[in-house]
Amino acid sequence: MRAPDPPSAGDEPGWEIPDRLQPNAGDCGFDLERVLASVVGLRAQVPANAYTAATLGTERTGSGVVIRADGLVLTIGYLITEAESVWLSTADGRAVPADVLAYDQPTGFGLVQALGRLGLDPLPLGDSETVGSGAPVIVAAAGGREHAVRSKVVSKQPFAGYWEYFLEEAFFTAPAHPFWSGAALIGADGRLLGVGSLILQQGDGAQRVDMNMLVPIGLLPPILDDLLATGQSKVPPRPWLGLYATETDSGVMVGGTASNGPAARAGLRQGDRIVAVGVDDVDDLASLWRKVWAAGPAGVPVVLRVERGGSVQTVRLISADRATFLRRPLLH
Repeated sequence: MRAPDPPSAGDEPGWEIPDRLQPNAGDCGFDLERVLASVVGLRAQVPANAYTAATLGTERTGSGVVIRADGLVLTIGYLITEAESVWLSTADGRAVPADVLAYDQPTGFGLVQALGRLGLDPLPLGDSETVGSGAPVIVAAAGGREHAVRSKVVSKQPFAGYWEYFLEEAFFTAPAHPFWSGAALIGADGRLLGVGSLILQQGDGAQRVDMNMLVPIGLLPPILDDLLATGQSKVPPRPWLGLYATETDSGVMVGGTASNGPAARAGLRQGDRIVAVGVDDVDDLASLWRKVWAAGPAGVPVVLRVERGGSVQTVRLISADRATFLRRPLLH
């Protein structure tokens, strides 16, 4: 299959962050223009028959951050999952193809390698552990100052996602960046503190606050060498159920199941309430994922107690390795 034509500068949407929200070079203790140039555009093409095509789409766009002089780029993994081609674009309008190297399921990080010269300085990694609530930061998508938001850390706290994802500590920032996928979280010293993953809303109506959730960069160094060497960390893959779960006033509910995944094969249905994992009660998404993962590595049986139609029943699932359902990266 022929790779799609490289993107050009004219392909990018004509949007800008309002000037009042953009960072000012005079307020920074580093070369703002040079730092923001290290954030590149990323466009991935995924085949229509890929496992994630129905949920994540076949054309995915976002940003990535150059973290090594040879063109290693860090992004958020869902942009590149099952991608058959990836193009990187620079602020000066150049487009460079890239290979997918790794997608780490536990952290959500993704890595791609530029196949041509980017000619950009790598953004040094910061110390995300020492950055607390109230700290001034910049959330930057590709495209320079006009695509960057002057923001603050609202909190650092656990985050549980409905797609079997959990971080013990994530960054939450506001004002939110509207194009958050793979955006760089840049600290007051010009170093990389994290990578953008989501936008979330807190509150209602006039009291609603939009925030970004970003994955802390401190999770990368312990796994980086393994990701570069083998495409995965040395930690055994977690048991995956193919389950989409949500928190409601009634408890933890099944929102859906992945096609042909363990939960679908076991007969779980939308609207089922998950009462317990084994003998351990489930109170929220965090406790659900923690208890499932505590059962052992991928392939281990997982027993759920599920309420359906007013009665509680026991469902036994044979967990799987999520990666086995995905297309492997096609290296050139």
